[in-house]
Amino acid sequence: MIVGIGVDLVDVPRFEAHLDRTPRLLPRLFSAGERVLKPRSLAARYAAKEALIKALGGSDGVHWTDIEITSEPSGRPVFALSGETAATVADRGITALHLSMSHDAGLATAYVIAEAGTAAASGPTREDSA
Repeated sequence: MIVGIGVDLVDVPRFEAHLDRTPRLLPRLFSAGERVLKPRSLAARYAAKEALIKALGGSDGVHWTDIEITSEPSGRPVFALSGETAATVADRGITALHLSMSHDAGLATAYVIAEAGTAAASGPTREDSA
């Protein structure tokens, strides 16, 4: 059953300018693996994280760096959640997160669907921290 949807749109040049003006945002918003990506890919990941927060109905218990967007071998984007964010998603009964991202013509967008009650391979993950 779908329990939430979220969508976000980011102006890539504006986002890139914001990162240039405020370099400390990069480590606050993105994992180490994401920080090496091009601005258009970072903008799409930012949109995905915003869309996830919208699908969850708010940011309580959600931390930006606990949300990483990775890719399956096919190229399909998936969430790799950790820490308190993974626990929050699991506590809300969410068993699957579906993500679509795109960037073109200076815009990046992402769409997220959160499901509860159905186990799926693309479901939330929780990485234990040492």
